[in-house]
Amino acid sequence: MFQINNSWENILKQELSKKYYKIIIDFLETEKKAWKIIYPEEKNIFRALELTDFNDIKIVILGQDPYHQEWQAQGLSFSVPDWVKIPPSLRNIYKEIDSCIWVNSKRWESWNLEDWAKQWVLLLNAILTVVDSKPASHSKIGWERFTDEIITQISSKRENVVFLLWWSFAKSKAKLIDWNKHLILETSHPSPLWSYRWFLWSKCFLEANKFLENKWYSKIKW
Repeated sequence: MFQINNSWENILKQELSKKYYKIIIDFLETEKKAWKIIYPEEKNIFRALELTDFNDIKIVILGQDPYHQEWQAQGLSFSVPDWVKIPPSLRNIYKEIDSCIWVNSKRWESWNLEDWAKQWVLLLNAILTVVDSKPASHSKIGWERFTDEIITQISSKRENVVFLLWWSFAKSKAKLIDWNKHLILETSHPSPLWSYRWFLWSKCFLEANKFLENKWYSKIKW
């Protein structure tokens, strides 16, 4: 049903052959036959993996599941197309960037985070699909097992990756990551409800870039 065409194919080859993954695919086919609207559209379910090659990952930003309203979901965590109204969480993400990184930027002209993905920021949702207007509706079909394996593979086979874990759900994935090989930056969620508890003024984007520079990597142009 879905194709992974870059280095991820070898990394996830075993996972793609397991029974639980087939169950996910069969479930999605059943949902489609029941005329349910699923986001993102099929071609974008693995968009994060298509844009960010496994061997080049510098940073992982973990979301929970895709946006559940029409036109929003792109297959990239927190990102939306430019013509869609900016979500509150993404607005706070931009506010935090502005507060700690003082550069001339056109970031407020675009809500699409594909440019981050092309700079090797993996924008991964833990759950890769959702039913229209029903957040977390696909939280029990097996996607988390699949994306946990992605995190585990990154931790095991890569070094010096920055993991940005925002809020308790994302922080629960810290157990999958080797703290001796990677940097984990934890904050609250950027949503209006939680952002003032830790996310805003956390300087997480600045700290991520400092870490990359210390490892002789180019920093991200947020």
